[in-house]
Amino acid sequence: MGKQLTKLRRRKDARKELDAIDERRELALIIHYSCESFYDIKDGRTPRITSIAVRNFASGQTTSVSIHKSAEQNGVPINEITDHYDRLEKEMLEEFFAYLATVPVQRFVHWNMRDINFGFQAIEHRLKVLGGTPTVVEDFRKFDLARGLIALFGVGYAPHGESGRMHSIMDINSITAKDALTGAEEAKAFEEAEFVKLHQSTLRKVDVIANLLERTLDGSLKTESSWFDQHGFHPQAVVEFMKEHWVWSLIAMIGVVVGLGSRVLGWL
Repeated sequence: MGKQLTKLRRRKDARKELDAIDERRELALIIHYSCESFYDIKDGRTPRITSIAVRNFASGQTTSVSIHKSAEQNGVPINEITDHYDRLEKEMLEEFFAYLATVPVQRFVHWNMRDINFGFQAIEHRLKVLGGTPTVVEDFRKFDLARGLIALFGVGYAPHGESGRMHSIMDINSITAKDALTGAEEAKAFEEAEFVKLHQSTLRKVDVIANLLERTLDGSLKTESSWFDQHGFHPQAVVEFMKEHWVWSLIAMIGVVVGLGSRVLGWL
């Protein structure tokens, strides 16, 4: 399949998934989390989790777990969290996965949570490392809004920049970045043990993702995409379709021949 036809297929698939989410909003959960920067880890281990937030798209109700809440529940002063991190992280993750068990059919809308570096697998792996057993969310219950926007509007819908497309699309749509830290800011906050700030950033980002999802569904999301990308059409797609479907190519050729024949008869 040609490049432009592939784009059209991906756009159609993304729109179909979004329509399904829109029809059952009460079953859509927005999820995001914060963690230690995986770029700064030199010993090969996976990043420690600091907080996770899940927001119901329909009601706006948000469930969250965080390392500083786990510390408070265990009577550990916030300035001593790093000394007890593994134990506190395990309890935090067990609380999160216990919550997941209560939402067995819901759909999770996320932003780039798709691999062992940053994603569901990373969270699952952390609990396994700490001696626990995670609840696995099936892939068909996950929808990556970041990839969905690319499928709908093309890679040029927002510049990646230094802070990533989430912050860029927020700027384009005048969505305030209050409390939403960039990747570099989150890494610094973790190094300085500012766990409350990281939790606030996670809560803000699930709110932002919900906002972007809402604007995508109602058609009000502003992007920097070209007209062709915004409307899911490119002239090259017609050429690719004609090449892949010989019947239509034959009809087009017959049309050209008939047209030329008519001109010749007219000249005679």
